[in-house]
Amino acid sequence: MPATRKVVPRKPAQLSNEDSEPESLHSDALDDLPPKKRTRSSNSKSSSPSKPKPKRKKRKAKEDNIKDEEDVDDSDVDLKEGQQVVGRVVQAPKTGWVPPGQVSQNTLDFLAKLKDPACNDREWFALLSRLSSELICQTEPVYRRVEKEFKAFIEAFTDMLTDVDSEIPPLPPKDVTHRIYRDVRFSNDKTPYKKGLSASFSRSGRKGIFAFFKPGDESVIAAGAWCPAKNELSTLRNHLLRSTPAAKTLHTILASKAFTTHFGPPRPHPNGDRQGVFGHEDELKVAPKGVDKNHKDIALLKCRSLAVSYRFTDAQVVAPGSEFIDALRGVADVMTPFVHCLNDLMTLPVDDSSDEENEEDDTGDPEEDE
Repeated sequence: MPATRKVVPRKPAQLSNEDSEPESLHSDALDDLPPKKRTRSSNSKSSSPSKPKPKRKKRKAKEDNIKDEEDVDDSDVDLKEGQQVVGRVVQAPKTGWVPPGQVSQNTLDFLAKLKDPACNDREWFALLSRLSSELICQTEPVYRRVEKEFKAFIEAFTDMLTDVDSEIPPLPPKDVTHRIYRDVRFSNDKTPYKKGLSASFSRSGRKGIFAFFKPGDESVIAAGAWCPAKNELSTLRNHLLRSTPAAKTLHTILASKAFTTHFGPPRPHPNGDRQGVFGHEDELKVAPKGVDKNHKDIALLKCRSLAVSYRFTDAQVVAPGSEFIDALRGVADVMTPFVHCLNDLMTLPVDDSSDEENEEDDTGDPEEDE
């Protein structure tokens, strides 16, 4: 018995490598062994000199992972359960942002990057619709900050617009802003994201005022009816064919000084360019079916979309204070009567009595002529 006691603590230190290997399988000996078997790996260096190389790679990979984890820990990204950060998170700029109600150069710079095909990609852009997955991509903090600024601006824009047009309801930004994702299901262009931010405002279901912000002096505010439904377009054309009071009001608006100053004269451009409500891509080349090609309103009758737009430069968009909102207000004041008139032309039925009134206007009163 005393001999057996001395074997366990003494022999592992005195035995050679050949004898220690079977001894190490003893349960008492396993308790004395350290948890990490580094002695065995160190003894095997001579027999396998190629093993240190993969170890160095692992250490290097671990160091890289530690650096990535430190970068992630320093970020402001809040990870939910089941989420992880893939790649390095690009943080939003710390400076250059503006108070609510304005648009910063940072926003235009971000949108300018979307023109680059390498950046307009799902791996580069934050996928807002997949936040529940295990992926948070590179630029999410940047877009989040841009989105926050844009919603604050749209809120100020809505307050101004509802003051100008009482028919527009004061909806929150989430109900009027458009998604930045493109619908690529039926398009040959599979670019996933739009190159600008936009919002639209209207009364119940009717086409109204549309605002689109895009770098490169391409920001616009537009108003009108884009590709109205078949019944709406038919009603509008009937008003024009019969020269109803609503149709006469439309002519008066299109020919007004304020309207022509902002959108151009009330006639088609000689080269087919955009001018006033004319020059849209869906405009007919010939007269609509059943309409005389020599009708006095044939130019308007060929239109399938009746809309106007006014463009702003980047310098105007990022102007300090309320300069940009004030400029938008000036254009919205001119657009509002035009939008109201279009709503009447597309919704009010044509009164048959208007034909009789037009005939009287054309022939005149015989007694007065005498």
